[in-house]
Amino acid sequence: MDLTYTPEEEDFRARLREWLTRVLPTLPPAPDPGDWPGRRAYDLGWQRTLYDAGYADVHWDSSPTLRLIFLEETERAGAPYVGANFVGLLHAGPTIAAEGTAAQRERWLPPILRGAEVWCQGFSEPDAGSDLAALRTHAWRDGEHYVVSGSKIWTSHAEVANWCELLVRTDPRAPRHRGITWLALPMDAPGVTVRPLRTLAGPAEFAEVFLDEVRVPVTNRVGAENDGWRVTMVTLSFERGTAFAGEVVACRRVLTELAAEARGNGRWDDPALRRRLGRLNAEFRALWRLIQWNVSAAERPGAVPGAGASVFKLRYSHARQELYDTAARVLGADALDLGRPWTRDRLNSLSYTIAAGTSQIQHSIVAERILGLPKGR
Repeated sequence: MDLTYTPEEEDFRARLREWLTRVLPTLPPAPDPGDWPGRRAYDLGWQRTLYDAGYADVHWDSSPTLRLIFLEETERAGAPYVGANFVGLLHAGPTIAAEGTAAQRERWLPPILRGAEVWCQGFSEPDAGSDLAALRTHAWRDGEHYVVSGSKIWTSHAEVANWCELLVRTDPRAPRHRGITWLALPMDAPGVTVRPLRTLAGPAEFAEVFLDEVRVPVTNRVGAENDGWRVTMVTLSFERGTAFAGEVVACRRVLTELAAEARGNGRWDDPALRRRLGRLNAEFRALWRLIQWNVSAAERPGAVPGAGASVFKLRYSHARQELYDTAARVLGADALDLGRPWTRDRLNSLSYTIAAGTSQIQHSIVAERILGLPKGR
């Protein structure tokens, strides 16, 4: 594994850094966190800016190393995050690129890259918990359509999405992992109802989605019928792999800001706090190296993030929670003020050991696929 960068990669970094320096001051102010139509327009406007500059396809058509450099530099510069576009750009898009037909890639990938369409993720269900294979939303074949009924929950950005990457059960008699199919659901189809969910942090970025005999064309199936679990593992590998790279850079920046805040309010005199900040700094530096290791492994032709992505997701989720717990110690009573820096992020961090696969699931993946331990019962 080589963790250094080539001259060509460093040239890409320099050109990107120079472009960001010119473009970011020209952007309009970001909308209010609760204004999802406004956030959608803002996020897609940024995506279109990337597209026009030739950077939109970095996530798919460039090497994993260039992707990592892009995420690192945009986060360091304070560029907008993908926001409402994250499912399409980081999850559904890469999955369709890897598993879709030529016609599917032509239909769905360009609008994602141009910032013309938003995707949401319809995986979790109210009665399935963290056991994704226990999903009950079912679909039956009716000619050239699937007819889908059921419900999904924690569907990110469903209220502003055009499409949903949807998991359905197409063979109830098959073993749990073998009767699932991956469909692209048009969110404006008759029978789709979206009910936003307001979180503890305030904005309603999640929703319940109810499906009442929704007709989805068979041509919207990605992969073979009943092979959706394997396709889903591709999706989740991307979700648990480099998708969090920018957030690691952001966490390292927060550490620097926390140290400055502690020096200003007198809490820097606490040796336990200084040790904690130092250990977290080492933790996030190690996580960045782990990302580089995963990226190095993904450089192989046709490769997607593997079990190493679960190692990263597992450790990062807990490190992020500890980071914002430390922020609360630095802020003291001000940590209860939602208007203060880091308070909303602390509330949001509580979800990280659940979202994108619970820590219990990640432990099982590491145990079975890396350590070779027998499957749990």
